[in-house]
Amino acid sequence: MKTNTSIIIWLLSGCALLFIMVTVGGITRLTNSGLSMTDWHLIHDTFPPTSEEKWMEAFNEYKKYPEYIKINQFKEGGFTLEDYKSIFFWEWFHRFIGRIIGVVFIIPFMYFLIRKKLDKPTINKSLILLGMGAFQGFLGWFMVASGLKDNPDVSHFRLAIHLTFAFITFAYTLWVALDLIYPERNQPIVELRKIARIALVVLLIQIIYGGFVAGLNAGLVHNHWPLMSDGQFFHESITLEQSTLFKSFTEGKSGVQFIHRTFAYVVVGMIILLFVKSRKFVLHTTQSNGVKILLAFVFVQFLLGVFTLLYAVPIWLGLAHQIMAFFLLSATVFTLHRLSK
Repeated sequence: MKTNTSIIIWLLSGCALLFIMVTVGGITRLTNSGLSMTDWHLIHDTFPPTSEEKWMEAFNEYKKYPEYIKINQFKEGGFTLEDYKSIFFWEWFHRFIGRIIGVVFIIPFMYFLIRKKLDKPTINKSLILLGMGAFQGFLGWFMVASGLKDNPDVSHFRLAIHLTFAFITFAYTLWVALDLIYPERNQPIVELRKIARIALVVLLIQIIYGGFVAGLNAGLVHNHWPLMSDGQFFHESITLEQSTLFKSFTEGKSGVQFIHRTFAYVVVGMIILLFVKSRKFVLHTTQSNGVKILLAFVFVQFLLGVFTLLYAVPIWLGLAHQIMAFFLLSATVFTLHRLSK
């Protein structure tokens, strides 16, 4: 570990920035700020407008797009330049952090490469990370572009892809860092590793549906638990939303919420199963701690999900739920890594 300290710090710094970026992305979504910047340039919109004249230019450009035309101009009291500045900030900040991540990944990578501090496997993994970062930037604009045409909201499919790929990029970055922190290779615990792998897949599916819920504002309906509205487990509105059940489960608010709230039990169940099965083995301290932390995190996340639903997604609870998903993913990746290697 000592010889790789600077590389480990670099990778963990990337993890921290990715965490911040997804958190700010959550605020951007919850404050409806994501469509405030109507174009994308690599350099010249790095900083916000520097004069009142530049602000008015940006505001007037925003007025040409559906979000203003169909929604904001009709708000009670009007939609002022100050209102525009408040939503502009979060989208600008989200993109700014993305640029910082690019700099933090590329410049140290080049330095380590020139100084020959990276072995071949780490070089290959770092190149994959750089490619993932570039693709994530494309996905961000691909998502935003879907809300700048006719519908003043981004595609929930594109939002879910953008969100999930950010989680995957974070998970892979953490995995690469863990390879360096724990260079020793032990015999994997095959039974537990299989369960942890399934738990990771199940969690990623749940994250995808979290993106669907956010994109469709599906957390604003059926704000009851454990049953949906009118005391129904499977609300009748699910079958009425779309022409097929598949569409209801991917495009309907009630159907998407039903999957997300029900699949949460699967996530909890998989992690409880991992914990119970782990009691049969003599685990290393890091393995045992990983399983215990994972169990604690999944129950906290479940409770946050319930309260977020019951209170109809207040910003602070929606954000806490998303942040906890990050911690839960981190614990899952850590536990799987320790059970695998």
